[in-house]
Amino acid sequence: MRLAGVGSRRRKPAELDEERLVRLVAKGDRVAFEELYRRTAPWLAVRLRRRCADEQIVAEVMQETYLAVWRAAGAFAGAAVGGSAVGWLWTIAARRLIDAFRRRAHQARLPEAIAGHAGAAGAVAPAAEDEVLAGSVGGEVGDALGALAPELRDVLRAMVLDGLTVRETSVLLGVPEGTVKTRARRARRAMREALS
Repeated sequence: MRLAGVGSRRRKPAELDEERLVRLVAKGDRVAFEELYRRTAPWLAVRLRRRCADEQIVAEVMQETYLAVWRAAGAFAGAAVGGSAVGWLWTIAARRLIDAFRRRAHQARLPEAIAGHAGAAGAVAPAAEDEVLAGSVGGEVGDALGALAPELRDVLRAMVLDGLTVRETSVLLGVPEGTVKTRARRARRAMREALS
């Protein structure tokens, strides 16, 4: 709802930064949402494609992400000052992508279980995101990455492949920033040792 007389003093959405756009989206401003989408959708799609080559999944994740942004913008708007709207947006997208990978892996296992070809007892199928990562990073580096503990691999994925900051990685993984720094140090050390 716009107040009479305020529109002439109000800055146009194209002039606002992403944080202010999200705050306007939280108030139901569709023009701000369209501007946020126009600015962020291209880079978000590129980042998602780095982790997933399946265009259908990328499109689905994009749709789910922006729907979540529309519905939950108030959560960002109510958060502490200084938060990055772009980091918040990527966190939503990354979580949706992981959910999509899990759904795909679950659907792939269903026919096997129904047919009674579940494999050896106790065998665990690799996570879909690990399969995607293995496909994009090969050779000695891929082997060294595959040998890392999952929590170290997750930190490297977020910080190196996705280019997230320590803070954004902390939000994405749900661990304190200090833990992210420690895991990143341990992962880098392990990778150096494996590759030397």
